[in-house]
This record gives sequence, structure tokens and C-alpha cells, in this order.
Amino acid sequence: MAKKAAPLKASAETLVVKEGEDPWTKDELDEVLDELTTTRVHSIEVLEAAEAELDGLMKDSGDGAGQDQADVGATSFERDHELTVVNSERDKLHQIERALGRIADGSYGQCESCGQPIGKMRLMAFPRATLCMTCKTREERR
Repeated sequence: MAKKAAPLKASAETLVVKEGEDPWTKDELDEVLDELTTTRVHSIEVLEAAEAELDGLMKDSGDGAGQDQADVGATSFERDHELTVVNSERDKLHQIERALGRIADGSYGQCESCGQPIGKMRLMAFPRATLCMTCKTREERR
């Protein structure tokens, strides 16, 4: 399950920034990489635990015979919750892998929709961001 992060090929100075922003520094990029890597490790741990829990709930689901409706409902609720956690963590892990790949190929910081710079401050606050604020706002309105 745990894939190795893509090796860093691009240098900090080559990453795009918004007009008026200072270029990325090595320390700033290292900070983003550290956060992404730490979050990635944590996400993998959460995902593995949630998948194990979900696997147990699926094996133990039975047909409901001999259980009252409240027990069947509680089990169904737990299963739905764990499935939501698994899907959410998979999505988060995919976003992290994509961000690490974009850092490696030098496209990190460029909006995937319009091609404009996302902005260092946004990326430092949310390193997995792939859209500038304008495109993100437009996407959320849909």
C-alpha cells in the first residue's frame, strides 16, 4: 500500500508564484514536503486501521438473524461510517501523492484548471491544493 514519494527533481526557485510573491525558498519547500510526508504517513495508518475495521464489520455482518433491529442498525451505521472514513482517507492520500508528484515534476503551485499560480500562502496553509482560489470558488458553486 505505501508507495515511495516521488524524488524531488524540481528546485524551489523553479516553482511558480503569484505576481508580487517572493520565489519559493528551499526551507519553505522543505516545510511543505515535511508536512505532506508526515500527513501521508498518518493517512496511511488511518486508512489501514479503517480498512481492517471495515473488513471486520463486513465479515461479521451476518444476515441479522437473532439480532434485534437496533443491533442491525448500529452495525449498518458503523459500516457506513468506516466506509466514509476509508473513502475520505483514500482521497486525501491521492491528493498528497499528486502534490508530491507535482513538486517532483516542477508543476506544483500551478492551478490545474486555469494554469495560473495558486499562491504560496495558500499552498503553505493547504499543501494539497491544486486549484487557485478563483477556480476553487467556482468549483464549489457547482
